[in-house]
Amino acid sequence: MTDTWLIVGLGNPGAQYQGNRHNVGQMVLDELAARMGAGFKSHKARAQVLEGRLGIGGPRVVLAKPMTYMNVSGGPVAALANFYGISPDRVVAVHDEIDIPFNTVKLKLGGGEGGHNGLRDISKTLATKDYLRVRVGVGRPPGRMDTADYVLRNFGSAELKELPFLLDEAADAVEVLLQDGLTAAQQKFHPAKSAG
Repeated sequence: MTDTWLIVGLGNPGAQYQGNRHNVGQMVLDELAARMGAGFKSHKARAQVLEGRLGIGGPRVVLAKPMTYMNVSGGPVAALANFYGISPDRVVAVHDEIDIPFNTVKLKLGGGEGGHNGLRDISKTLATKDYLRVRVGVGRPPGRMDTADYVLRNFGSAELKELPFLLDEAADAVEVLLQDGLTAAQQKFHPAKSAG
């Protein structure tokens, strides 16, 4: 097995989905690619990939944006993990999360998928839930709006003003996770619980 990390940004392919909340994982990968000063290339595993180092002397990474629909993200993820010889404990899924507020980033290892079909498919194809997740908060749907409708909508105008900061923070979280480990990243990015 290799010391390379596979960082997967979840989303749907096609221009009509690019600004959707559901595609925030891919937006974070675009930010990481910009930091690496390189672009994505097509890979036979039905994904756009970028290989390189994150930061000067940083860890080797394969950034990947599956070019399948969200609910079948697992195929490309498993194919890439297999192709590069990367074990599930070195796979990081960057994804939208409705269970945490917009403008919040949280990290975890394993656990449930919270109704997220992209994660569910990755867990199925990797045959484990024990991979890392960088959860990018998009907030809950307002009123009685259907969750699927909400995540397939673009960010609102107020959110768009904050979005660059959120993408920056999520990209920072990926870097800290890889360089310093999960516990250090959680301590840095999870908001402190107020006493009482």
